Amino acid sequence: MKFTVKDGTEIYYKDWGTGQPIVFHHGWPLSSDDWDGQLMFFVEKGFRVIAHDRRGHGRSTQTGSGHDMEHYASDVAQLMEHLDIKNAVHVGHSTGGGEVIKYVAQYGKDRVAKAVLISAVTPLMLQTENNPDGVPLSVFDEIRQGTAFNRAQFFQDFTIPFYGYNREGAKISQGVRDNWWRQGMMGGVKAHHDGIKAFSETDFTEYLKSVEIPVLVLHGEDDQIVPFPISGAKAVKLLKNGTLISYPGFPHGMPTTEAATINADILAFIQA
Repeated sequence: MKFTVKDGTEIYYKDWGTGQPIVFHHGWPLSSDDWDGQLMFFVEKGFRVIAHDRRGHGRSTQTGSGHDMEHYASDVAQLMEHLDIKNAVHVGHSTGGGEVIKYVAQYGKDRVAKAVLISAVTPLMLQTENNPDGVPLSVFDEIRQGTAFNRAQFFQDFTIPFYGYNREGAKISQGVRDNWWRQGMMGGVKAHHDGIKAFSETDFTEYLKSVEIPVLVLHGEDDQIVPFPISGAKAVKLLKNGTLISYPGFPHGMPTTEAATINADILAFIQA
């Protein structure tokens, strides 16, 4: 299904089942398809599951502008209003985790019951004077360069650290790698290039501090994309009502590679 936000961008979304709504926010540069393992699990548990393709990603409009957290969160707010979603659990992976916390803090006060941040980019990825242990700008410049001018090969290569497939004993799934690449290549290169600034330079500190609802923070301790010490470990300390589960050895893409564990922990949090 598609919904048009106020600037004319069409946002593609899935809306299946009945019951308490769970809204899923995908990571860069993917689409709502990245949540297959969660959508099937939770719809079979009696929940209503909703997942959208971020603007410029997947099947949503390949806009030339608006690839920033302001627009990402606003798009979600308009979709939630359109569907009149209340008492929802919002689940965000990576960039989607930043989108979730900004949406909850700015728009979701009367609509959200709980939130889950998985391998999320919160509170701030970029190395700055106030964030000295962050990731240097040069790393994000390399990602920008590879995305803008060598996207097909760069995205192939990116799947290896994303899923921890460069670790000893890792069981490499070519299907998982191909599916990541397929999702990435469906989106617009401009959206993917500009989105790097959104996920790396947005400071979510004040949003995290302002959120009152229960928030579950899930992070792999072997995350090579969004390192645990600068993200999940810090984010949970800023939350008023945060709970952290960290997983030794789990990679950034753990909702796919470790779906059974992640799904069970989200379900327990929702039902608590």
